[in-house]
Amino acid sequence: MLSAKRIMTCGEGDGNVVRSRHGSLEADFAAWQAHFLSRLQDLSRGSCGQKKACRPHRRGSCDKGKCKHKKKEDKAPEERKEFETTSEEESGADEGKSHSSVMDVEDLGKLMGSMKQAKKEREQQDMQLGKKGASEKREMITPALREALSKQGYQLIGSHSGVKLCRWTKSMLRGRGGCYKHTFYGIESHRCMETTPSLACANKCVFCWRHHTNPVGTEWRWKMDQPDVILKQAIENHCNMIRQFKGVPGVKANRFEEGLQVKHCALSLVGEPIMYPEINRFLKLLHEHRISSFLVTNAQFPMEIRNLEPVTQLYVSVDASTKESLKKIDRPLFKDFWQRFLDSLRALSAKQQRTVYRLTLVKAWNGEELQAYAELVSLGEPDFIEVKGVTYCGESSASNLTMANIPWHEEVIHFVEELVDLLPNYEIACEHEHSNCLLIAHTKFKIDGEWWTWIDYDRFQELFQEYETSKRSKTFSAKDYMAKTPHWAVFGAGERGFDPKDTRFQRKNKSKDISGC
Repeated sequence: MLSAKRIMTCGEGDGNVVRSRHGSLEADFAAWQAHFLSRLQDLSRGSCGQKKACRPHRRGSCDKGKCKHKKKEDKAPEERKEFETTSEEESGADEGKSHSSVMDVEDLGKLMGSMKQAKKEREQQDMQLGKKGASEKREMITPALREALSKQGYQLIGSHSGVKLCRWTKSMLRGRGGCYKHTFYGIESHRCMETTPSLACANKCVFCWRHHTNPVGTEWRWKMDQPDVILKQAIENHCNMIRQFKGVPGVKANRFEEGLQVKHCALSLVGEPIMYPEINRFLKLLHEHRISSFLVTNAQFPMEIRNLEPVTQLYVSVDASTKESLKKIDRPLFKDFWQRFLDSLRALSAKQQRTVYRLTLVKAWNGEELQAYAELVSLGEPDFIEVKGVTYCGESSASNLTMANIPWHEEVIHFVEELVDLLPNYEIACEHEHSNCLLIAHTKFKIDGEWWTWIDYDRFQELFQEYETSKRSKTFSAKDYMAKTPHWAVFGAGERGFDPKDTRFQRKNKSKDISGC
């Protein structure tokens, strides 16, 4: 487009992009290679040399009948056209123009405008195609991605979902303690299934524990599997992983049997679950199976949050409190990420069920923004605020995070105490020392001096069924299914969030207790 002369376009060989023309990718390459060598030979003999076209010809506005600068490639054989498919940018140009003609710089504006118009028309055509168009979309999980995620322990489901066994599930099966959600909300970690209906995400956070092996995107553009199929296979794969612990030394028989009956679902494995177009149907199926739902979103899809059906507990990740630090830490793909972030928090404030801000504290990155955090809390008015020190997941080329960015537990406590001083209706409720995590709760969950941060899961399922039966006219709130927090989970208790029913595991020659290792 900037005066270069095209000899031949790049051949596309990915099966997810174009269909094979000669029966296989190898045959396509062989044909492309032969044609490319032929073009080079023509070039070396000077047969491709041409005089510079007149300015009107370059613009495609000259009289075609009288123009003396007709190009030889206009008479090229059909075989050449087959391989010289233009790029997406060139395909947006007017059909009356020659794609291989020289484009003046001043004409690029018109070209870009026609490209955007062509793209818009293609999107409208895709929408009109309906199911037929959807069936032609590519799969989210490519073979290379499937191999990478499988090595990380994922059990992949269909073309865009996955399930993985959490280390706290393994820990609680052995009686070595549960995760912070057990301490804060009463989840039975050995009965919790960690899954996602969408491996794709709209952020590339510096502390991503999957090192960015999952795909990214700002909208759903892949093939879509049905929610009932995803849930069925997720439960089957999860239970198969649990069965592998049968007979393993230390695994408690009663917890092994309970682990085969999924009671909770953490939609926080990886990616952005709320991107899945059928997320509401998926949540409804979970509740029909009497499985609680804990959904985490990265606060980039405010409309989806507003349209979300009741969730047992809805999380929003608040990793920074200013536009600059959010861009630095979450590295969002959306250009209007900050407005989306604020709109997501406003959408959260309208929810009647339990809502949570999840703050990941990264030392020297976001620990000095207390006043800004307080303003965000007043914007979304969450029921709870989880503050957790970032977990170091090893060196990665996709992040410059080091051990120097990991705060000590006492540093997290200090941050939380300073934050609570700025929040008039919140207090520190719970602590989970071995996850380096604290829970700040709204004082409406403190009744007669005692905390009620736990969840009555059976009561939630009853309320949801009444909501469905009444055709969504009978709503319910977070206080309708709260339960009393045990003494050992409350901040300041000697157990520091460790369930006394379990036994701490201590490595040999190690002075620190390490649960779940």
